Amino acid sequence: MIRVTRLGGTSYYVNPHQIEYIECNPDTTLIMLSGKRLVVKEDYESLFRSIVDYRKVIGAFKNEE
Repeated sequence: MIRVTRLGGTSYYVNPHQIEYIECNPDTTLIMLSGKRLVVKEDYESLFRSIVDYRKVIGAFKNEE
């Protein structure tokens, strides 16, 4: 799970495997596979780094090399 912050300041965790895509105009919006949209404070680069770090922790890259 990766930690994200709502615009109001509340932090919560999201399963990055459930993110379909990310919009950045101007707020960062996660569009989930369910269709739900989550607007967060983090920018794309920090989300990308969090997702890569999470996938390293769970060993996901072992099958992708």
